[in-house]
Parts: sequence; structure tokens; C-alpha cells
Amino acid sequence: MNDLSRPKGPRIIAIANQKGGVGKTTTTINLGAALAEAGKRVLLVDLDPQGNASTGLGIDYSQRDVTTYEFIVGDATPTEAIKPTTVEGLWIIPATTDLSSADIELISNEKRSFLLRDALRQTAMDAFEIDYILIDCPPSLNILTVNAMVSANSVLVPLQSEFFALEGLSQLMLTIREIRETANPNLRIGGVALTMYDKRNNLSQQVEADARENLGDIVFKTVIPRNVRLSEAPSFASSVLAYDTMSKGSIAYRALAQEILQKDMKL
Repeated sequence: MNDLSRPKGPRIIAIANQKGGVGKTTTTINLGAALAEAGKRVLLVDLDPQGNASTGLGIDYSQRDVTTYEFIVGDATPTEAIKPTTVEGLWIIPATTDLSSADIELISNEKRSFLLRDALRQTAMDAFEIDYILIDCPPSLNILTVNAMVSANSVLVPLQSEFFALEGLSQLMLTIREIRETANPNLRIGGVALTMYDKRNNLSQQVEADARENLGDIVFKTVIPRNVRLSEAPSFASSVLAYDTMSKGSIAYRALAQEILQKDMKL
């Protein structure tokens, strides 16, 4: 039974693709910054052992004494785990390589697929009044990605505008369907975002045409361009919106955020 005295929970979006190098972390950081710029309170959960989302938002290793791992196993409270970023309205639970052993360490836990869901839904989270939680998944369909999907309302899939882009997507879709059938019946595909798009390149245009023909309306109207500012921003521990606010990358992520907000208003 739902606790009617509790506030409505945040929208939780897992950003996932088992293929690496598709712009997953870039999307997590910059979509989070764009939603915060739009007035939303946003929490990023860095679930990738590489910790790139944490690094990209300026969370030094010395600040990662408490990480996503401690948070999901119940060894840290939300107040201990959640760190502010330099972006107003944007917080993060950082990650380190400690997460890389999660598969082995959690295998004997009967609730191993539900740990993140339970951690994010504890009453202590209410104090942060978060509107959106974005989960940066690792580039594999392991126990961490399963935890993210069991926790989430929707999955956002970054799809690189390169040859073989659609290959492997079927496995991700199967995983989403399995989780919907077994652990999270409310999970849906929130959308596919084409990344690293070069409108001058025939291949990018062909990938877009194939994606829209095969996937239909789940492909976002907004495409994320291949943009040097997007590549440079993480080295300055910054979102692209702060690094170069009028760059093509910034404009695209603002547009993507607006698409998501408009979709959510219809739910």
C-alpha cells in the first residue's frame, strides 16, 4: 500500500547502453545540467565503476569516501552519500572502482536486484525534494544495470550515429522486457537519443533514417551533434552548458530536456 503522507517520488531515468563510447555519461551529465537549468532538482547516480560522471562534474577522489556502493548496500545514508556539484540544483552520488566487484559481492544477496530501488525509495530521500534521478549505467548488462532498470520509471538509450549502431540494441530491449515481466512492470523505454550526429555525414543520416524506421516515435526528435565543446567540457570538470552555454551541444541538451519534460507532463 502506498504511503499517502509521503510526497510524490522523483522521475527515475536509467541511461543505458551495453555498448561503450556512445555518449552515455556525456548525456547523463548534460541532460542533468539542462533539467537543473530548467528549474528541476536533479540527482545523478553514478553507477559506472569508471566514475566518469563524478569526474566530469568535479568530484575529486578525495571527496569519494562514500560512494554509490555504500549507498546501495545500506552502509551510508542519503545525507552521507549525496554530494553537491558546481551546478545549482544538481547533486551526485559518486562512484569509484569499488563498484567493479559488485557482481561478485552481491551474488549471495537475495535482494541483489532491488538494492538501488530500495535505497532510492527510503523515506530519508524525501528531504532532498528531488524531481529527477538520472542513473549513469555501466557499459554492460550486469547486476548494476539491472538494479538501475528495476529502480527506474524509464530507460533512455543513447545511440551513436555510427555503423552497427542498431546491433546489440535488441539485447538491451530484451533485458528491458524481462525486467518489466519479472521485477518492474512499470518500466518503459523513455526514448532513444541519437548521439555524435554529423549532419554532413551520409552515414549519420542513414543511421537516423534506420532508427526512425525501425523504432518509430521512441526516437527523440532532438539529435545530439558531434561537437568539440562536448568533448572538451569534462576535462574542465564542467557540463557543456556551463563550459560554453551557446554551443551546439548545449542547445541540443536543452532541447532534449524539454522533450523529456513535455513527455512527462502527458503521463
